[in-house]
Amino acid sequence: MSDSGREPLEQRKAYILATVVYEYIATGEPVGSQSLTQKYNLGVSSATVRNEMAELEASGYLVQPHTSAGRVPSDTGYRTYVDELMQPEVLAVPERRRIRDELRDASRELDEIIEGATRMLGRLSNSLAFVTRPETGSHVFRHVQMISLGARTGVAVVVTSLGVAAQTMFELGADTTPEELTRLSNALNVRFANRALRDISDADVAAAVRDARMADELRAVVSTARRSARSNDEPGVTAAGAQNLLDQPEFRDVSKLRSILRIVEEQKTLYDLVADAMNVEAPRVKIGHELGSEELSDLSVVTVPYRFGKHAIGMLSILGPRRMPYARLMALAAGTADTLSERLADVEIK
Repeated sequence: MSDSGREPLEQRKAYILATVVYEYIATGEPVGSQSLTQKYNLGVSSATVRNEMAELEASGYLVQPHTSAGRVPSDTGYRTYVDELMQPEVLAVPERRRIRDELRDASRELDEIIEGATRMLGRLSNSLAFVTRPETGSHVFRHVQMISLGARTGVAVVVTSLGVAAQTMFELGADTTPEELTRLSNALNVRFANRALRDISDADVAAAVRDARMADELRAVVSTARRSARSNDEPGVTAAGAQNLLDQPEFRDVSKLRSILRIVEEQKTLYDLVADAMNVEAPRVKIGHELGSEELSDLSVVTVPYRFGKHAIGMLSILGPRRMPYARLMALAAGTADTLSERLADVEIK
């Protein structure tokens, strides 16, 4: 049995299904048995291919859009193709060099590197590309700085491995000197340096403030700053290439395209498409109805993780029609993710 619970396809049916998917991806037109026999060396008659395609349709791998038309893959057909039948691709050396050179010339700022990678991926894939910023929840504590703005006012700045995560203004009930705030900052930094932000609890903060012999109200200040940094746990999303969907024949229906664009304009929608893949260090493909929305059922998304340092993982994704060249786009996404991870290894955020 396959992972889906279906019986594995016999060899001839599997080959015919793979050929139908390949041909439909290439042409965008429903595939008939006669054209399949003429174009590919299947080793059997057109009548045999027709019978096999009918059985594949009855089993849910193919669908017939119109009575007189050929057949197209169903979600199950695409899933079987991607998981079991597709021949993986690897980017050619010149393509890898092109990606590396383009990212190498980008700024040393994290956001600008990610934006550049997203634009490049959208252009190379001729699809909508989106990249999630490395997840804050897995970022490590770098330092906190308690800055005095007056005898009883100040700001607490929490800095993580990805830069400033939160700034929290505070007002105290008693005078506190800048030197006292600096002493507290040093105590917190010694205790929490290089710990994952999500692993620092309010109890840890309370113990640090108590050991530094500071007023208890500063415990609330630091805890609020920590919670504010944790509230940024859902990564931002950078997207590019939505206009590429205009070129796909699936979206000649303007109302359908408008509906899709309205949905994907929302960062949360794009993030939700890949949220279950966060911190899973393997490529993922979601096809059609697996995206969880009827309005997105004509689309598929390829997702590959990339790394920022030892702790943070972001996701690099390509969203396009179900009739996407999966092997090609998976190779492109993987090659870009590898190069992006290498490029980010050189980025140091103070």
